[in-house]
Parts: sequence; C-alpha cells; structure tokens
Amino acid sequence: MSRGSPVKSYDYLLKFLLVGDSDVGKGEILATLSEDGEGEPPGFCSGVGVTCKTTTILLDGRRIKLQLWDTSGQGRFCTIFRSYSRGAQGIVLVYDITSRWSFDGIERWIKEIDEHAPGVPRILVGNRLHLAFKRQVSTEQAQAYAERHSMTYFEVSPLCNFNITESLTQLSRIALMRHGMERLWRPNRVLSLQDLCCRSIVSCTPVHLIDKLPLPVTVKSHLKSFSMANGMNAFTMHGHSYFPHTSNAGKRSSLKKSPSIKVTRPVLSPPESCTRNSCKIS
Repeated sequence: MSRGSPVKSYDYLLKFLLVGDSDVGKGEILATLSEDGEGEPPGFCSGVGVTCKTTTILLDGRRIKLQLWDTSGQGRFCTIFRSYSRGAQGIVLVYDITSRWSFDGIERWIKEIDEHAPGVPRILVGNRLHLAFKRQVSTEQAQAYAERHSMTYFEVSPLCNFNITESLTQLSRIALMRHGMERLWRPNRVLSLQDLCCRSIVSCTPVHLIDKLPLPVTVKSHLKSFSMANGMNAFTMHGHSYFPHTSNAGKRSSLKKSPSIKVTRPVLSPPESCTRNSCKIS
C-alpha cells in the first residue's frame, strides 16, 4: 500500500534571520516562542554560531510556519550569516535598549544585509523593554532611525512576552506581500466559521473602535488584520460607511459633500390689471 503525500500543517513556510550583536537577547526572544515539536531541521548543528527554532503563527486565517535562525553576533561568525542569508525571506535586526553600543552596531549589520541580502524585508526590534529604567536609546531616536531605513520598529520584552508575536506577524505580512502572495489570501471557497464571525464583526465595527471591544488582545489583533486584508477598513458616520482612500489618486476623499444644487425660483410679476395707483392704503 503506497503512502500518500503527508498533509502539511501550514500554508506558508518562511525563513527569518535574527541578527545583531552578541548579548542583545536573541536567544531570549526564541525561548518565548512555542516550539512546533517537529525537531531540528536537517543539517542543523548547535554550538557553531547558529541556532534554529520553528514556530507557527496565524496571519489572516492562514498558518505561517517560521524558521527562525539566530546567527551569532560575534565577528568570527559573519561568514555564517552570509551563508544563511541566502534564501531568507525576512530579517529581524535586534538590539538592546539598555546598550547604546548594540544600537550603534545595527549600522554594520545593515551594510552586511545590503551586500549579501539586498531587498529582503527587515524590521528593527528593541529588546528588553522590561528594563526601560536602564534605557540608553530613546524610542523616538530608534523610530526615526527605522523610518530612515524604511523599517518597521518594535519594542519587545521576552520577560512579559510583549510584542514578539506581533513583530513576527508584521514581518510575515511584508514578506508575503513582497512575493505577491496576498492574492491567495482570498480563495474562492466557502467561508469558515471563523471567517464568518470576523466578517460579521468587522462589517459593523469601525477599525478605530475595535480596540474598545470587550475581547482578548489576540482576537482584536486578528480582527484588524482581517479588516485590512479584506479591504473592509471603512469607518461609519451617520449610519453610512465611508472609505478614507479612493482607488484614483486624483480624486478626493469620498467624505467630501456633493455640491449643493442651487434652485432658482421664478419671479412673480404683478398682474397686468393691477396698477400702482389702484393700491390704496385703508
């Protein structure tokens, strides 16, 4: 009896690299994520400057399996980064918010990425937010640096499990959109119960009011992602839905009122039989 092809437990497989100087907490970020339990990938060797962990996240109803490769920040392992950067779909640049030296080292890693992995989506992550009282790099400075290099910026805390999954979800969305996979997010099939629930909630709730719903944070995050992916990011006003952006760039927003039509009334002229002399004041 021939064996059939195994059913995949995921929809997409992405390879991400975690880069940064040593002792910035890349291993702490990996330890926070849940393990898939499928074991180490073929050819994996620990203790030679690289560590791998697999985890699965949910993005707009799709299961995304992530292979997260932690490359050592030591200079003698730069050749390992150059080898593992081939075929990577995303890069996470990590620094420690309590170490100014690790933040300054991000510039060196960006030069390595531009040389060996140009065009690969990347995000900037400030680690150890729970040690904010020892902060040496301000949020504004890191945000401005990320915008200058066209990156999204996150501050995470492995101790509190804060913003780690959200940062990887955002990088996964950017990577899939870069490869044109967003057209596969809307298959022509019968909607699942989860999609129907999300659609019913998003259709009657503006995006900016989803945070006020009495729901868990993960559910509200999924509702926002579902709204943006399905083009339902409209907000309501006076019982009608309006979209803040139109398809044509030259047209203005649909919130602009239509010009009022000026109605001209005919001027009533006095009857011919009436003369001014016949009007007497009693």
